[in-house]
Amino acid sequence: MKNRRKQRQSRTHAIAWAFLFALAAVAIAAYMCVQGGLRMVDEWTQNLPGLDDTDAFNYAQDSVMYAADGTTMLARFQLEKREPVTIEQVSQYVINGTVDTEDVRFYEHNGADLVGIARAVVNNLAGGSLEGASTITQQLVRNTVLSQEATDITFERKAREIELAVQMEDRYSKDEILMMYLNTINYGDGCYGIEAAAQNYFQVSAIDLSLVQAATLVGIPQSPENLNPKTNPDACLARRNVVLSRMLQAGHISQEEYDAAAAEPLNLNPAPAAPSDGIYNYPHFTSYVRDELLREDNPYGCSYADLFEGGLTIYTTIDPALQDKAEAARDKQLDRMSSDLDAAIVAIDPQNGHVKALVGGKDWSSSKVNLATGSGGSGRQAGSSFKVFALTAAIEAGIDPETLIDCTSPMTITEGHDAGTSIRNFGNINYGIRSIQRATAVSSNTGYIRLTQEIGPAAVAETAHRMGITSELSEVLTLTLGSSSVTPLEMANAYATLASGGIRHDATVITRIENADGEVIYEAPDTAERVLDEDVSGAVTKVLRTVFETDEGTAHGASPSNGQPVAGKTGTSDDFADRWLVGYSPTLSCATWIGHPAGSIETPSSVNCEAMWRDFMSAALDGTPIVQFPETEPPAYDNDFNERQDEALGLPPAEQAAEEEAAEEEERYNDPSTAPNTVGMTLDQAAQALAGYEAGYVEVASDTVPAGTVISQEARDGMVVLTVSTGPAA
Repeated sequence: MKNRRKQRQSRTHAIAWAFLFALAAVAIAAYMCVQGGLRMVDEWTQNLPGLDDTDAFNYAQDSVMYAADGTTMLARFQLEKREPVTIEQVSQYVINGTVDTEDVRFYEHNGADLVGIARAVVNNLAGGSLEGASTITQQLVRNTVLSQEATDITFERKAREIELAVQMEDRYSKDEILMMYLNTINYGDGCYGIEAAAQNYFQVSAIDLSLVQAATLVGIPQSPENLNPKTNPDACLARRNVVLSRMLQAGHISQEEYDAAAAEPLNLNPAPAAPSDGIYNYPHFTSYVRDELLREDNPYGCSYADLFEGGLTIYTTIDPALQDKAEAARDKQLDRMSSDLDAAIVAIDPQNGHVKALVGGKDWSSSKVNLATGSGGSGRQAGSSFKVFALTAAIEAGIDPETLIDCTSPMTITEGHDAGTSIRNFGNINYGIRSIQRATAVSSNTGYIRLTQEIGPAAVAETAHRMGITSELSEVLTLTLGSSSVTPLEMANAYATLASGGIRHDATVITRIENADGEVIYEAPDTAERVLDEDVSGAVTKVLRTVFETDEGTAHGASPSNGQPVAGKTGTSDDFADRWLVGYSPTLSCATWIGHPAGSIETPSSVNCEAMWRDFMSAALDGTPIVQFPETEPPAYDNDFNERQDEALGLPPAEQAAEEEAAEEEERYNDPSTAPNTVGMTLDQAAQALAGYEAGYVEVASDTVPAGTVISQEARDGMVVLTVSTGPAA
């Protein structure tokens, strides 16, 4: 017995020790597993993104472009629909619904909710509707600082997420974290943030969202694509009612509020779709400014990210009133010609180079070609409108516009690059021997080729570049006839140099750029540079006025309807594919172009730019005071070319006398004191009667003279000034 008892005791002790050893082994293994797990978690959470250094919370903001008035929006550039707001700008329904649905213990945990995790596990294992275990803070971390890891379904990513969430809770208040979440979460349809979603789906601000609207939006982030109310309304409505039930359970709405809200349809009020390119107004101008901002060597310090994410505010030079008038003039011109032709207009303020109107064709949306700037295509041959640079170079060289030039037609170039080229005047008209001034008025090609032979094509090219032409130019004789391609924008700017008295400004489309904080990061510099002596500019203007003011001028009859003196030049390319009129007053320079968008296709002989130019300039200057070109002293015409030409081409005495008599008659005709009396005529009748005279008018109320009738007429400051009735005073 005794031996058996000892054996039993021995076996019992062995089992006990075995159990103890096993328990110790399990404990040691568990300890080692825990330590290993802790070491692994410690490794996983190394090199976490710093919450202070990251720019993840600098929400991408759209950039807005405005016209010169500061209120007309031209474009909104954005990668996402996003507009950050503060907690005071959000409906309480959104606050409560978000917390009740996404993280009911949000205000209790420290970033990671162990109770919430346990509840979600039990619910999901029990077969309830699937619940997530991530807190709002964890979701914020996943969508921002860990966005590159968001799709990793691993314990490592979860550990990193929890660690950062805890750090974030130490650093920010609950309300700050909630607003970061509400400003970054994806609400579908390209919307990020509650304000963008409210505007997109209901066209209201986040502060004004109703219970039903708020619950609808709160439900979307669970699956932004599948719960988009525009494309999946039934699924969205079901999810909305889940949100409402969570709000009811949390005590944030009553049973009556729940019942009424759950019975309502979605009642969406979607905002109109934004343009795919972000451009709302004046696409030819606006797209040009956008392209300038994105140009690699742009002077604005702007990148793609700045424009589409940086929240810039861009102020431009475009004047909506003048732009509308330019588009109206284009539309009238399109009605006057075949549908395969197109037109462009550019207007520039000579005093600062600001582009006030820019029309690059009739349809930007289909072609994406800007005929005013050459973007999407190329420039066009300027034809005889380019002669202005030869004229300017000649006057600078001391050649008198009264000097005679051979304008007989045709002629053949006998030397240089153009040797063998036959040159003809338009219609092969033989203009004979006449002054350079009169050769300009009729636009004699042969006369200007001979003038360019004297001054050299290099001088023409240099002058053009100095005045504002930026395109490359071929230094050949036919350059003076516009053989190189340029754009209406360049031509308007170069002619503006004459309008300003010889001071060139760079063509400017952006005046100021502010960053998202309202700080000015770019302001247009003053680029004014005197490139022509004032007397040279004045002499050129005097010649170019004859294009409009003399009967033989190619733009005769195209002056603005208010009598404003203007100067300029018409142009037609060799193959009649491009028609131009570029002209200016002291306050506005305008280039017009007509042709086939495809280029190098002959236009009908009846097509020209005169009516379109007049339509725009008349509308643009309507109601503005008449401004005279400044009087300047003649330059020193000391080039021996003047004497050589007069000796070689001087007229016989009888013809010389006849020409002098004609000049005296023209001078008398231009004397305002000799103008016919127009008192009692209508304004239109008076304009016809005073054709050839410098004339303008002022308007006054009259109880006795019908509206639109001339009350009085006087000669003042070298011009005829009419007083016209506006009818009885109001």
